Amino acid sequence: MNLAAGHSDKKPIIFSMIIISVFLSPYFILGEDAHIRVHDNLDSNIAWYKVLIESGQLFGSVDATIPQIINGNLNRGAYGTELSGIVWLHALFPSMLAYGISQAITRFVAFWGMYLLLKNHFIQDYKWKWIRVGVALTFALTPFWPSGMLSTLGMPLALWAMLNIRNGQKSWWNWITLTLLPFYSSIVLGFFFFLSGMGIFWVIDAVRQKKWNLRFLTSIVYMTFIYVIIEYRLVYSFLFEREPNSRDEYFHARLTLFRSLKLTLKNYVLGHTHVMTVHGLIILPITIIALYIVLLKKDWRKERTFIQLHILNILLSTWYAFWFNKAWLPLTERFHFLDTFNFARYHFLRPLILYVLFAISLKIIWEYGNRWKLACKFFIIAQLLFLTTFNEEFVYRKKPSFKEFYAEEQFADIQNYIGLPQKDYRVASIGIHPAIAQYNGFYTLDTYNNFYPLSYKYEFRKIIANELDKNKKLKEYFDEWGGRCYLFVDELGKHYMFKKSSKRTIEELDMNINQFSKMGGEYIFSALPIENAFKVGLRLERIFESNESAWKIYLYKVI
Repeated sequence: MNLAAGHSDKKPIIFSMIIISVFLSPYFILGEDAHIRVHDNLDSNIAWYKVLIESGQLFGSVDATIPQIINGNLNRGAYGTELSGIVWLHALFPSMLAYGISQAITRFVAFWGMYLLLKNHFIQDYKWKWIRVGVALTFALTPFWPSGMLSTLGMPLALWAMLNIRNGQKSWWNWITLTLLPFYSSIVLGFFFFLSGMGIFWVIDAVRQKKWNLRFLTSIVYMTFIYVIIEYRLVYSFLFEREPNSRDEYFHARLTLFRSLKLTLKNYVLGHTHVMTVHGLIILPITIIALYIVLLKKDWRKERTFIQLHILNILLSTWYAFWFNKAWLPLTERFHFLDTFNFARYHFLRPLILYVLFAISLKIIWEYGNRWKLACKFFIIAQLLFLTTFNEEFVYRKKPSFKEFYAEEQFADIQNYIGLPQKDYRVASIGIHPAIAQYNGFYTLDTYNNFYPLSYKYEFRKIIANELDKNKKLKEYFDEWGGRCYLFVDELGKHYMFKKSSKRTIEELDMNINQFSKMGGEYIFSALPIENAFKVGLRLERIFESNESAWKIYLYKVI
C-alpha cells in the first residue's frame, strides 16, 4: 500500500506537521533550559540511560551489574535492553537533545499511525478528511509518558498494520511496521496488553467468521516474537532469576469496594498519569452526545463498532480500578506473579480507544445535520487548544529546568571538594532525588529502581528504620513497594525536591549512621540543614550553591 496521503488531505497534513513542530520547538530552542516532566523522567529514566552508557555495561551479560548503583547490587537488566532505540539516542546525543529527538519521533509516528488507521479503517470518506487529520493531530499532542516512547502512541500504527493483514492486504509495509515498532516501544509498558488484546480479538473473529485467519494470527505471533528477541534480558530474568527482588514485596490488592468504584470513575473521566488522554473536558462529552444520537436514531447496529468501543472503554477503567481491590488477595497469595506484574495496565489501551471513539463520534455528529458540521471543526480546534496547555514547557514551568535539576556545575564543585575518585566512596541524598547524584557520576547507596535484590532493601532499611517507624505512610510505601530506596525522613514525608529557596530544616533526624557507614556510606547530600547532625554522627563540611542549580546542597560527612 502507498503510505502517502491522498491529495485531498495534503493541506491539513502539512498544517499538522507545522503544529507538531511548533509544539516540539521548546526542546530544541531552549535546550537544557527547557522544563520537562520530573516524575518517572528526570528523577529516574534520563539518569538511568546516562549511568548505563557510562558504566561500560551497555552490552553486559545477563548477570552483569551496575557498579555505580547500590554497591553493585543492581542487575544490568534493570536498565532494559540495549536494543531499544531510546537507549541509542542517549548513547549518541547529549541527554536533552536525545529527549527532544525522542519526543519528535514519538509524536510524528503517533500522528501518521492514527491518520492511517482512521483513513483506511474507520473514517474513509473524502468529506471527513478534517476529522481524520484533526483527530490524528490531537492524538499526537497527548502528554504521553516520555520513556514509554511508542508503547501507547504506537498502537494505532500497529493496529493499522494488523487490520490490513487481517483483511488480506499483501504489503511489506505492514510487516516492516510490525518489525520496527518493537525497537521503539516496550512490551511491559504497553504492547503486552495490545498483543494479548489482539489475540482475544482474533479468537472472537475466528468464532464469528467460523474460519481461522492464519495471516492475522501470524502477525500477532510475529510481533510478539520480535519483542521476545529485543527484551531477552527481561525474558531471562523471568525464567531463570531466582533471587528475591524488590518486586516480590509489591502488594497491590488493598482497595475497598467503594474506593474501587471511586477509582473507576476517576480513571474513566481523568485517565492516568502515564497515559494522559486529556479527554474529560471535550472528548468525553462528545462521545456521550454521539451515543445519544445513535440511540435516538435507533441505528446502533450500523454503529456497532462505536458501541463496542464505548463498552470497552468503560470495562478498561473498571478493570484498572478493581485490579487494586482486596478481592484479589486469595489469588495473589497463591499466584505470586499477580503481584509482580501489573495487569492493571490494560488501561494503557485507552488512548487508542478514546481517540478512535473521538473520530467516530465526530463522524456521527457530522452526519446528524448541517449545523453540526461546523461544530465538529470547533470540537477539534477546542481539543487542540486544550492540549497545547499540556506542553511540558508550560506545565512544568515552575519546576526546575533540565539544567537546574541536574546541576552539573554544582555537583562538579562537590566532587572537586571531596577530591577522591567517585568510585572510592558512597553517597546518599536527603530532600533531592538520588538520580541527580547518579547523573553526575556519584556512586549512591540510594536509588529509584523497581527491580533490585530484596536483601539490599533489608540492609538499606536498617538505616531509616527509626524514621519509618515515625510515619505509617512512609513505612507502608517503603515496605510494600520500595521502588524508591531513599533516605526517608518523617519530617519531610514523600517530598524529594526542596529547592534552595526553602526555609525548612530537619530538626530531629533519627538515622542509623553506623549502618550507613557499614554499607560504605561516607557523605550525605542534603537539600536542607540538619539541626542535630552532630548528634547522629554527621559533620557539615560545606554548603554548595550555584546560579545554574535549583538546590542548596549541605554536604555532610560521617564522623
